[in-house]
Amino acid sequence: MKESRCLLVSVVSHGHVEQVQALLEQLARSSAAHIARVVVTHNVPEPALRAPANGWPFQLQLVFNSRPQGFGANHNQALHGAQESFVCVLNPDVELIAGQEPFEALLQAASLPGVGCAYPQQVDKLGLPQDCERETPTPLALWRRWVLRRPQRRVDWVNAACIVLPLPIWQTVKGFDEAYFMYCEDVDLCLRVRLAGGRLQRAEAWVVHAGQRASHHQFWHLLWHVSSLLRLWRSPTLWRTLCMKPQA
Repeated sequence: MKESRCLLVSVVSHGHVEQVQALLEQLARSSAAHIARVVVTHNVPEPALRAPANGWPFQLQLVFNSRPQGFGANHNQALHGAQESFVCVLNPDVELIAGQEPFEALLQAASLPGVGCAYPQQVDKLGLPQDCERETPTPLALWRRWVLRRPQRRVDWVNAACIVLPLPIWQTVKGFDEAYFMYCEDVDLCLRVRLAGGRLQRAEAWVVHAGQRASHHQFWHLLWHVSSLLRLWRSPTLWRTLCMKPQA
């Protein structure tokens, strides 16, 4: 039987304090039975979070950075030294669906033999499925996707808006590679999870996530995105996973 309150959740706020406030309140209402601790990292100065009258039903740990850090560095810092059985990376713009509790199913999926990373199905505010399961973004795959408009052929990685990993896997892969900045951290993490023998497992759980990539609209984000792709394409991790049998 899987133990209760076995999950450590990391949330990073970069000016998202109101979204984080709403997310924490949703977690407190729906998922407190599974969450032992939440670490909220304030990457920039912002107003304080408001505790409910009776306090939070899980341990809430606040981290205030003296200077902003990248996505991977923030989550690595928050999850360093974890004692819980599972760790969760959770975006501040994720919302739980009223009447649905996703973490029981996520923990069940993450507990299955051979699973290295469990993830929910993501929908937008209208309930339409979002694009969170993708194949490795090689130049050929990107050409097929964006120019030829071909569908994804397999699931090599999932975006890290909401993922749950068994602690031993997180420790084995040593978290995110902090050399990536803002983009491709989740690609690289999923590829290394698979190289470590863990598979990606979609859980029977749904969350709302309608975030849009800033690289579609802002020059500097596009530049960072391209830089991260170039780093990924040069990495031994990518070429080793391309030689693996694709995940079913």
